[in-house]
Amino acid sequence: MVERDGKQMCIYYIIGVLAGPETRYPTLEKLVLALVHATRRLRRYFQGHRMQIITNYPLQQILHKPEISGRLGKWAIELGALDSNQGQAIVDFLAEIPEGEVIQDPVVNDIPESSTAMQTWKLYTDGSSSGKGAGAGLMLISPDKIKLMYAMRFDFECSNNEAEYDALLAGLRMAQSMGATRVDAYVDSLLVNNQVNETYEAKDETMAKYLAKTKELIASFDNVTLNHVYRGKNQIANPLSKLATSGMEKEVKVETLQSPSIESREVSAVTAEEPCWYTPILKFLTKGELPSAKGDAPKIQTRALQYEVNNDVLYRKSYLGPTLRCVSPAEAKYLIQKIHAGICSVHAGPRAVIAKIQNAGYYWLMMHEDAVGELRKSRNC
Repeated sequence: MVERDGKQMCIYYIIGVLAGPETRYPTLEKLVLALVHATRRLRRYFQGHRMQIITNYPLQQILHKPEISGRLGKWAIELGALDSNQGQAIVDFLAEIPEGEVIQDPVVNDIPESSTAMQTWKLYTDGSSSGKGAGAGLMLISPDKIKLMYAMRFDFECSNNEAEYDALLAGLRMAQSMGATRVDAYVDSLLVNNQVNETYEAKDETMAKYLAKTKELIASFDNVTLNHVYRGKNQIANPLSKLATSGMEKEVKVETLQSPSIESREVSAVTAEEPCWYTPILKFLTKGELPSAKGDAPKIQTRALQYEVNNDVLYRKSYLGPTLRCVSPAEAKYLIQKIHAGICSVHAGPRAVIAKIQNAGYYWLMMHEDAVGELRKSRNC
């Protein structure tokens, strides 16, 4: 365009005929090829001025993706040397040109109706979580069958269901950045699929947050359908999700997600403990408080000589061994069950169980009586 008497005039217009192999290119590749031909024909204009490319197709996002290869990769390098600025809608182009000076062309007029933004994109996602790490695999397919594959590593701990949700959210954000408004998403997690489609109820607090975040993002699209696909048919996204621990990061572009898509769970530390047998002793040794009853105060003072406090934890002094940590009745019950029939599985009598507990460094009043009562409840004994 050139300005003459305050009006923008078109001074050059190019139309070409595609060769045989070029007619079989996808629509997006044809548009990029047309842009490449224009830059070659009008090189003196592109080199002497800053040009603005008008199109309603997401060419800029596609050419800037690190996953592109082949013809698109070669053309992206060639166009990158010209510092082209793409992405302006054709509506803005028509609004800037005075009435009566618009070049009527049937191909240009048909572009808004066949826009990829108004057509349906396909999205395949898969999340993976294991002891070696967590990650996600994404595959976005445009209406012109152009596949964009992406792998993502999670730099935080998460369960497999949380990884599936993060993969879906990352895929939707990727589709949104490409300008897609209608998406068919496919996940191999039946839980995520049924929760988003409101077949299952998200009772877990974390799953409820992920579900709310997903619905909020889905609302920004014109239409999003979520479908369940079996893991065997999700052949691209599934191996991509395992790249976090496969050692292929040097060959494939892998992004690291520093935090989950939802806010971290707020945990309030509970410091208050229910009163138990050692509470009066602990209060006397730390605060100097004694029971109000007349007969209990001397007993606590005498008994406290056998105990000491370290970092607000009460310990029982031992004559021959180390100090023993004082535990509550609930903790004592847990210790008896674990030593009797837990990982050790000794199924011994009360004396042997109490000896193992003391050797482990724990103590409470009435140890033998509590052990006898718990062991009598064991069906195996």
